Amino acid sequence: MRRPSRRTLLLAGGAGLVLGLLVTGGWFWQAATERQAQTAYAAALVTAAAAQATPEARAAAIRELESVLARYPSGAGAAQAAYTLGNLRYAAGAYAGARGAWEIALARAAGAPTLRTLARASIGYAWEAERKYGSAAEAYRAALAGLQPKDFLYEQLLVSLGRVQEVTGQKAEAVATYRRVLAEVPQARQADQVRARLLALGAS
Repeated sequence: MRRPSRRTLLLAGGAGLVLGLLVTGGWFWQAATERQAQTAYAAALVTAAAAQATPEARAAAIRELESVLARYPSGAGAAQAAYTLGNLRYAAGAYAGARGAWEIALARAAGAPTLRTLARASIGYAWEAERKYGSAAEAYRAALAGLQPKDFLYEQLLVSLGRVQEVTGQKAEAVATYRRVLAEVPQARQADQVRARLLALGAS
């Protein structure tokens, strides 16, 4: 076999060097972009923390969060920022927009189960605020799926589900849900409230 010429070796070495530089440059660019995203998200969340003071402050925080999410949709802080944006929109009465933000939080929070539960529960609250109780019940059931009685928000989600069932005249379903609270969460914080609802519904 013929040995590669010096020119071939030089070209191959040069190509390898260029490829290495491109990979290294891409890594540094990605790292720099992520740092910029983290800084932008941190600033936006600081603004959001003080946004409830006035409607104007809330509107400014909403705009800042929307801008950061548009610039860095895949940044590490996207899930938390989207959840916070949903909360601000909800406070402003923009329930559909709040649900949209919480859906983004769900999509970005793959490794954050607590945030995913909060987002799903919040979607239910937004439907309930619009008196779309069927959709609210579906959201609460989705949030409960896969949770255990000791998990975060389990009790609250059951109480919320029972509430919307009661509002829509599903008495038997509401009774069954409230009884689940007492049976599955022995030290439920809302036990007295749940017992009162059962008595009001004519159930023991």
